[in-house]
Amino acid sequence: MSVLMSLFSRKERRLREAGWGWTLFAGIISLIYFFPVLWIIMTAFKTRADALATPPVFFFTPTLDNFVAVFYRVAQTGSGEAIGTGMGGFFFNSIFVASAGVFLALIIGTLASYGFSRYPLKGNDTYLFVVLTTRMLPPIIVIIPIFLMFRMAGLSGSYIGVILLYAAFNLPFSIWMMKSFFDELSPDVEDSARMDGSSEFGVFFKMCIPQLKAGLAATAVFAVILTWNEFLFALLLTSTDTRTVPVAMARTIGGEIGVEWGLLAAIITLFLIPVFGVTYLLQNHLLRGVTFGTIKK
Repeated sequence: MSVLMSLFSRKERRLREAGWGWTLFAGIISLIYFFPVLWIIMTAFKTRADALATPPVFFFTPTLDNFVAVFYRVAQTGSGEAIGTGMGGFFFNSIFVASAGVFLALIIGTLASYGFSRYPLKGNDTYLFVVLTTRMLPPIIVIIPIFLMFRMAGLSGSYIGVILLYAAFNLPFSIWMMKSFFDELSPDVEDSARMDGSSEFGVFFKMCIPQLKAGLAATAVFAVILTWNEFLFALLLTSTDTRTVPVAMARTIGGEIGVEWGLLAAIITLFLIPVFGVTYLLQNHLLRGVTFGTIKK
């Protein structure tokens, strides 16, 4: 008996040691992948001298001057004149345009995916493929006709134009992703609700949507990331008043004294916060959303 207990304790100890080893290995790999982001965050708290130091400085006295300079700074021309960078307005533009575009794409995409899933037409797969092909084309191919349509419709440089474009940009992804979630729902519960006198809108909003919180969260996160990082459309179709952060960042990093790495790192750090925040708030639904339907019932 004592021999069996000894063997069992040895096996348990080896498994525990192997578990710690895999945890350490995963931690090292995660640190390697996260190190560029960590270095950007560290650079955001460095002075210009520390940011340009060779060899790189790992230990330094942190400063918030770069974050202050994102929104308000002293000109580098020597005149001492205080000027604003305007990045606060650009951050507002990015948040407003991304939020409105993703919200509109989720509404239209969810309704369309419900129709594709519950009321398939003849040639339903063809229609879905046509929807998907609109997302396959690289943005550089469609930018010229979109630019001409915006100019003819008077939407160039307006919030409405950019929001509608981003909504259309995310719509195929929303339809395809949400349709997969609707396909996993059991229609028997919906039929029971109809037999009890519930309307089609009642079935959709009271029966389907509460079960699709994970799918909506996953779709929203991916759509936000795609919209938040978009550069080409924002570069050519926005004006000074509606310019987003990626475009403003490209116009801000240079100057007479070269690239200001501390200021650029501060902008990038602030630019990462909304995406991390949305992902953190929706993390309870995100994992369920991206794995929904992978296990057959």
